[in-house]
Amino acid sequence: MLAGRKVFVGLSGGVDSAVSAALLKKRGFDVMGVFIKVWQPNFLPCSWRDERRDAMKVALALNIPFLFFDFEQEYKKGVVDQMIAEYKVGRTPNPDVLCNKEVKFGAFWKKAREMGADYIATGHYAQIENGKLKEGKDKEKDQSYFLWTLTQDDLFHTLFPVGDLEKSEVRQLARKYNLPVSEKKDSQGICFLGDVSMDEFLSHFISTRPGDVLNTKGEIIGTHRGASLYTIGERHGFEILKKKSDDGAFYILSKDMGANTITVSNQKPEIISLSSTQITVKDVSWLTEATPPLICRARIRYRGEKLPVVIKLGHAVSKRIIVEFREPVRGLSPGQSIVFYLPAEASAKAGGGDTCLGGGVMDRIA
Repeated sequence: MLAGRKVFVGLSGGVDSAVSAALLKKRGFDVMGVFIKVWQPNFLPCSWRDERRDAMKVALALNIPFLFFDFEQEYKKGVVDQMIAEYKVGRTPNPDVLCNKEVKFGAFWKKAREMGADYIATGHYAQIENGKLKEGKDKEKDQSYFLWTLTQDDLFHTLFPVGDLEKSEVRQLARKYNLPVSEKKDSQGICFLGDVSMDEFLSHFISTRPGDVLNTKGEIIGTHRGASLYTIGERHGFEILKKKSDDGAFYILSKDMGANTITVSNQKPEIISLSSTQITVKDVSWLTEATPPLICRARIRYRGEKLPVVIKLGHAVSKRIIVEFREPVRGLSPGQSIVFYLPAEASAKAGGGDTCLGGGVMDRIA
């Protein structure tokens, strides 16, 4: 029986984690609310104190103990420093993935376990069924894409209480339990950034200079702020000179860090011809047994379409694999996560819903 077991719930100050704590208490768990402090740059307004205040109000409303864990150093080293290093060499990392690995399911669980916790819980929209990680019920909020670095051990001591709920149901429960954050808006973006763009943040740590925007013929057609600031597939943040009203959107196809140029196109035939059908993936982590060749689906960005792929080389413990797409794909960006799923129809016996098999970091585009 899980009732009576001690669970440390990460209270972020938002509605999802608040409802998670309420549901666990209702189920009979010994619930401890924990606010996790992460690093924030000194050139941005401090926001963590306001979030901690909201988290404390939730703990008070639920009549549960409240703790404060300071993981500022762990976050700076494991998330921010790694993110900046990747941007400097032209790759686009995913800080949410790093945060989950290093802080929420790393440092948090280590300290909670030392203090006698049986489980940790968060407000992530994902589900754990029979030792498998699955998408959250609310497909618009599903966060399984950011959780591919979890291990089987992580799944055994982790709880996602709102994973089987729609966001609207979470709001209703927050009102039902009279939680003080029931009407609070969802936070957007990376937690330490606040009301500032990634470009502005990076400008404090990376030296950039304006460069040329090229078309697929190598002709200069515009300008940009610095190649390291852009992601393959992006269509904002650069200027196209003499753009016509019927040109449509221009997408970034490639970057040349040495020349400080980006190549873009707004023509579908060009996009297809310069798209890729194969990519090497590094730092692979499997949540369930997966032995190539494996036919499954892959997501190359959060909320992106799941694309049919074949994992060709590697094995269950391999950290590097080759992934082949059925059709050419635009927007494969080195440094970003690629996450693999077994479709619901193929995993119905395991409880239904798409199963997250694992993932890795896109490295070299073939």
